[in-house]
Amino acid sequence: MKVRFAIFVLITILLTPLSGYAEKSSPIDQLDHLSDEALQMVKTQRYEDAKNLLDYFSEQFLTITSNDRPFTMDELRIVTVAHNDAMEAATSANMDYQERINRVTKFRLVMDAISSTHQPLWAEMENSIMTVFGEVKEAAYRGNNQLFHEQFNSFLSLYEVIYPSLKIDVAVEQIQKLDAKINYIDHYRPQVLAEVASQKQLEELEADLQTIFDEMTEDEADPSLWWVIISTGSIIILTLSYVGWRKYRGDREKQRNRSRQFKE
Repeated sequence: MKVRFAIFVLITILLTPLSGYAEKSSPIDQLDHLSDEALQMVKTQRYEDAKNLLDYFSEQFLTITSNDRPFTMDELRIVTVAHNDAMEAATSANMDYQERINRVTKFRLVMDAISSTHQPLWAEMENSIMTVFGEVKEAAYRGNNQLFHEQFNSFLSLYEVIYPSLKIDVAVEQIQKLDAKINYIDHYRPQVLAEVASQKQLEELEADLQTIFDEMTEDEADPSLWWVIISTGSIIILTLSYVGWRKYRGDREKQRNRSRQFKE
């Protein structure tokens, strides 16, 4: 009973500082939260509220970048462009609903990619993107011209939503390979439909996309969680070792007492 209580106390002491730290929100996390709120406003067609949130984001963003400079030059450029697109989505009088959602989602994913320490939100679009691309391949193999164009355009629309986030999380060389293959397929659509050799570009692009998604989902656990597991395990091992050593000393002492009594 004493051993269990000691372990419980040690784990509680270990986790308390971590919990207190988790409650604190960094400036980048606050910007990420604002981007999420703006997206929720657009989803419910509260465009004026979304605009106000995006205006406030801009003010906070300028303050943070002036004081702390937590962003790289590439991140600054990507966030600025994505924010401008999101603002246009919130203020446009003619933009359709889905385009508004796509633009603000793109902005939301950018901020998450910057703030995330493990699997980013854009990686959760794997199923949608890979499913649509599979339909692109199927249409190409069957020579279905209309369906191929429709599905490839759908793929491009989805890919555009995650593209800025990819540029934050993925190596430049991988992005360049994706760009080259996508541009080839888009530019030479008739050849892709008619030629087996050109259709290999579809297979290569699919493999490259899958590799990127796999790399993002390899380690889904929050690093802080691993720290807790390792630290807690170490404390438990030390506690049990100490208890075992105390028990060993107690048994040895009992044996000595019995030996003395026997001699007497």
